[in-house]
Amino acid sequence: MIDEETPDDIPAIAALNRAAFGGEEEVEIIDRLRRGGLVALSLVARADRVIVGHILFSVLDVTVEGRAVRAVALAPMAVDPARQRSGIGTRLVRDGLGMLKDRSYEAVVVLGHPDYYPRFGFSAALAAKLAAPFSGPAFMALELKSDALAGASGAVRYPRAFRIEGPA
Repeated sequence: MIDEETPDDIPAIAALNRAAFGGEEEVEIIDRLRRGGLVALSLVARADRVIVGHILFSVLDVTVEGRAVRAVALAPMAVDPARQRSGIGTRLVRDGLGMLKDRSYEAVVVLGHPDYYPRFGFSAALAAKLAAPFSGPAFMALELKSDALAGASGAVRYPRAFRIEGPA
């Protein structure tokens, strides 16, 4: 079952991200995004009332040709290591993208596995025109609204919570 996170889920989400990523970095990013009021959507997957997956989408500053795009970053996504490759991540991404589209978000940006995210429509070519701290096949974008990223060039500014541009 996929649900939006509740405050009671926060400790289990932190434990899951520690287990999936082997450290504190993602847990700290999630905490900073929450404190900054930047969470657009946070979903959990449950099996027998236990959280086995989590995905977070956060508000992202994207412009194309000087026009603001209502965009989010997909990061992080975690699945219980014992349950990976069982479809939990796929359901989290698909459900999340559907909910974001219903909430009038226009685009999603991800830095992720180039063999995984294209199945959902993410494209490195679409992201290539966006000036960002990342480039290459792992930096991808997806339009939730047709032509949301149309234009010759644009830019992505990650919130300080990601600590990409320096300390918060």
